[in-house]
Amino acid sequence: MTQHSGEFLRRANDARQRITEVLPAEARKRVAEGALLLDVRDKEAFEAGHIKGAMNISRGSLEMRIGEVEPDKQALIVCHCGGGNRGELAADALQKKGYTQVVSIEGGLNAYEPDEKS
Repeated sequence: MTQHSGEFLRRANDARQRITEVLPAEARKRVAEGALLLDVRDKEAFEAGHIKGAMNISRGSLEMRIGEVEPDKQALIVCHCGGGNRGELAADALQKKGYTQVVSIEGGLNAYEPDEKS
């Protein structure tokens, strides 16, 4: 499990106040309805295992690349990382860029059942 600095966790907690977190069941429902499932972990972590159907854009390049992947700012987007913190920061960053229907999976990839990962 990743150890995060106090400053990082403070920023993630601040972001949590501005975004919507959903449980994995709600995330699955949104994805089934056509939401973009966005894994914001690094490429190496994504390749080691991810939720089936997820697209990988690391948190560090998200603001630069999201327009290539999803130019529609009203699109449904479900963000996640490994444990939830980077997913919250990603959802917050997308909202600041004008995306209006972004959520983060509470607990991230760790909250998903093993058979839902590839």
